[in-house]
Amino acid sequence: MQTRWRTVDIVVASVIAVAFAAVFYAWNNLWTALEGSFALPWRAVIYGVWLIPGVLGPLVIRKPGAGLYTEIVAAVVSALFGSAWGLGVVVSGLVQGIGGEFGFAATGYRSYRLGNALIAGGLAGVGASLFDLSVYYGTTFTVAQKWTYAGLVVLSGAVVAGAGSWALQRALSRTGVLDRFPSGRERVAV
Repeated sequence: MQTRWRTVDIVVASVIAVAFAAVFYAWNNLWTALEGSFALPWRAVIYGVWLIPGVLGPLVIRKPGAGLYTEIVAAVVSALFGSAWGLGVVVSGLVQGIGGEFGFAATGYRSYRLGNALIAGGLAGVGASLFDLSVYYGTTFTVAQKWTYAGLVVLSGAVVAGAGSWALQRALSRTGVLDRFPSGRERVAV
C-alpha cells in the first residue's frame, strides 16, 4: 500500500471536498426547511449527504487520512460559504471524518469494498450523532428522541454516505476519470 500523497491525490481530494461543500450549501437550506414537528426523523434521514466526503475520499484516493482530509476541507469551505452553524461545522467535519476513516483503517486500508464503505458511513454517522447530541440536542431531546436520532443518522450514514459513495466511485471509475488511481484501475466488466 502506497501511503505517500501525490499532488494529484491532494487536488482530487480537494475537488471532491469543494464540490460537496457546494452540495452542503443547498442541503443546509433543506435542513432548515424541515423545521417543525416532523423535523426529527426527516432531518436524521437526510443527514448522510453531509458524510459523503469522508467516505468517498478514501474510496477514490485510497490513502490513510483521505476521509479526514476531504471531510474537513468540505466543512471549512462550507463555513466559508456561510453555514448557519459557523465554524462549528469544522469541528463536526473533524468528528465525521474520523468516523469515516475508521471504516477503512479497520482493514489497514487494504479493502475498499461495499462492506467497508457501509461501515465507514455508519461510523461517520456515529460520530455525527454523538457530536450533535452533545452540542445541539442534548437538553432538548428526550432519551427516546436521542436514540431515534442517533439510529437514523447512523443508518443514513451507512446507506447514503456508504452505499452512495461506493456507487459514485464505481460510476466515476467506469468513465475513466479515475485511471490515475488504484480505484480507477479495478473497473468491473459490464
